Amino acid sequence: MKLVTIKSECLSVTISSKGAEIQSIQDKNGVERMYNGDPAFWANRAPILFPVAGGLRNDGYEWQGKWYPMPKHGFIRPLEWQVENVEENKATFLLQEKNEGFPFEYDLRATFSVKQNHLDVQYAVTNRDEQPFCFSIGSHEAYATPTGIEDYEVVFDEEETLAHSVLDGALNTHETVIVAENTKVLPLKYEYFAVDALVFRSLKSRAVTLRSTKHDRTVRVEFPDHPFLLLWTKPRAPYICIEPWCNGPDFDDAPFQIDQKPGFMRVEKGETIKRHHVITID
Repeated sequence: MKLVTIKSECLSVTISSKGAEIQSIQDKNGVERMYNGDPAFWANRAPILFPVAGGLRNDGYEWQGKWYPMPKHGFIRPLEWQVENVEENKATFLLQEKNEGFPFEYDLRATFSVKQNHLDVQYAVTNRDEQPFCFSIGSHEAYATPTGIEDYEVVFDEEETLAHSVLDGALNTHETVIVAENTKVLPLKYEYFAVDALVFRSLKSRAVTLRSTKHDRTVRVEFPDHPFLLLWTKPRAPYICIEPWCNGPDFDDAPFQIDQKPGFMRVEKGETIKRHHVITID
């Protein structure tokens, strides 16, 4: 495992070659903005979810008449990535590993670049196989809330009716719960996460801001390429995950064919598909 650090005048960002996972984002004052991965709560910090975010019905999918097993959040989180390129303010990691659930020839690149107080996270999937395949991707960054999430709120760019799509295990039911109506501001409460995550499948906003009621530091996450947004933490944990996903969790009656699932992308031989989100630290 290697640790790579990139810097701008405002940020210092460290990424691990294991999982291409962000380990640290420090602002210009040296304040850590990422959760520290305390295993008493959750041992991760910011896993990349590929080739699926969330769970699939029956833990697998069908593609071109064949069944492929696939666990929740895919299979790449514990894998070692190649450090392909490092510059002062930019680093690219490469993964090409296959398994029985994803036996295709591909390049997955994760590129992290900093400019001033912005961290741009870009994923690029290139199909090197002789056949097309389908994939999705998601992010799972955990931001530090040292005094607990109830001292924080999430601010949406647009006024929203926040309809949470209820989870039963890893799958969505067709039940929705209105968390808040006609508002841009969601004060965070641990009770929201007693079952699991808040799943928002139909937001107008393409960015949210995490802000504290105790200080003026903020984290803004822009996700122009990701239709789904999840929020997640564990009871009393000192972090909140802001998770832009390209796909949503499977419904409990979803079709098994992967190309019929919302958010999955078909990539043709030789084609590259890119998705990105931007983290701004103030």
